[in-house]
Amino acid sequence: MVSTTENATQSAGDGTLHRAIGWKDAFWMASGVPALVLFSIGGIAATVGNPSWAIWMLSVSFGFLQAFVYAEIAGLFPSKSGGASVYGAAAWVRYSKVIAPLSVWCNWLAWTPVLAIGGGLAAGYVLTSLFGADATVNAWQITLLNLDFLNEGLTLRINATSIVGTVILLLVFMAQHHGISRAAKIQTIMGVAVMIPLLIVGLVPILSGDVLSTNLLPLVPNTGSWNIEGTTLFLGGLFIAAWSAYAFETAICYTSEFRDPQRDTVRAIIAAGVVCVVIYTLVPISFQGVLGVEGMLEPGIVDGSAVAGAMAGMVGGGSIIAKIMVVMLFLALVLAIMTSMAGSSRTLYQGSVDGWLPKFLSRTNEHGAPVNGMWTDLGFNLILLMMSDYLFVLAVSNCCYLVFNFLNLHSGWLHRIDNANATRPWKAPTIMLWIGGGLAFVNAVLLGAGANVWGEGTMRSAIIAIAIILPVFAYRHYITDKGQFPAKMLEDLTIGGNTDIKIRKAGMKPYLTLAAGIAVVIAANQIFQLG
Repeated sequence: MVSTTENATQSAGDGTLHRAIGWKDAFWMASGVPALVLFSIGGIAATVGNPSWAIWMLSVSFGFLQAFVYAEIAGLFPSKSGGASVYGAAAWVRYSKVIAPLSVWCNWLAWTPVLAIGGGLAAGYVLTSLFGADATVNAWQITLLNLDFLNEGLTLRINATSIVGTVILLLVFMAQHHGISRAAKIQTIMGVAVMIPLLIVGLVPILSGDVLSTNLLPLVPNTGSWNIEGTTLFLGGLFIAAWSAYAFETAICYTSEFRDPQRDTVRAIIAAGVVCVVIYTLVPISFQGVLGVEGMLEPGIVDGSAVAGAMAGMVGGGSIIAKIMVVMLFLALVLAIMTSMAGSSRTLYQGSVDGWLPKFLSRTNEHGAPVNGMWTDLGFNLILLMMSDYLFVLAVSNCCYLVFNFLNLHSGWLHRIDNANATRPWKAPTIMLWIGGGLAFVNAVLLGAGANVWGEGTMRSAIIAIAIILPVFAYRHYITDKGQFPAKMLEDLTIGGNTDIKIRKAGMKPYLTLAAGIAVVIAANQIFQLG
């Protein structure tokens, strides 16, 4: 058991993360997640139609049920950070050297694009506020590369949005450079400033009677019926919503930085989940109930640029309230960026410590911040910021996210089998592991069906992105580490007293599960098509 004081005052520059926060700090570190609903609320409504509000409710319910599995496996590893993929990788490594790093890699690929997408949207608000939507500065661009081979019309370009977005990311980097404790304090202040307006926007229209049932019903997709095409659109909505609605699991990215990980881990993820359930239910209902699907089809709502003005109108505000909403939404986007950089950089850090990713990523600075992981996040997202289609980036990212969720929901029962005698500070009811395993296959359906909705190149691009881990891991494991895992990673695997990782108590079950998951993805991809 890790004591509440262990590592609380590590020496500066000791190369580790510091135990400096409690569950409330982690909750606020994850407080950027509720704002993610604004990233794609318009895009889902435009694609699916009337059932879009129900999609958000269903998706966040899935995320909340899955959180119980993640809370248990996080408690098994009080000295690890990096999130559920790291704890899940420890279950899969007994059965495959490749699956474990693939899980960590997919989690990072899912989370890190929040920096680019949020930075781009925030930059758009800055430029529109300063120069107006039709200003010349918003129109110029220099095209660097045509990316039609990934998705038709996709380009890599430099424009005002990418430049201002770069400045925003650099400011976030500076805020997190001084370690988790200071970052948590900053995010607490910003989190309050963001969540209160979100709750107001969610509640006021409902209480005032401005939410019209005719804007919410009937629950029939844009196709006019629940045929294959209509069902495909609905699954495509669930697919893209998962990227936002499941994301509060990032609250357990900070396990090795908790002063009392046995207590703090489960409290952090459940508290974050409850808040997300509330906001992801109220805000979509209010948006659609007031604006209707037609109102949400406005270009400014679909791309996010006019969301602040719409929110002001929903609560009966004038120009001053509209300006306040712009500031609030800008802070919400910055908060989401901070949440993503904090979580994804720790995924890179722990993946390096455990031997999955390049060794240089395991370096921290004197404040205990995973600085090389943060630099990697920053550099990767400066490229993504130059992409011409952020929704495509989100869709590819979400393919990776659903792969990660499939693997890690099954890691719950794998840990129960292989580490039955391990100390579990919090043990999920067995039924929750069954539900988690079932939702893993639901996510496989969403992956197969949903990718068809968001562009022909979505699945292909995701497969290319995921495959990059193969040479990366091969270099780290076979060249850098000479085919041996780091001692620290092997030590962590003995949590259940099973010191030999070659002992596989689950037998063929993990392999059959993987085969079934692949089969479900392929079948869903072939069955659910748009005409």
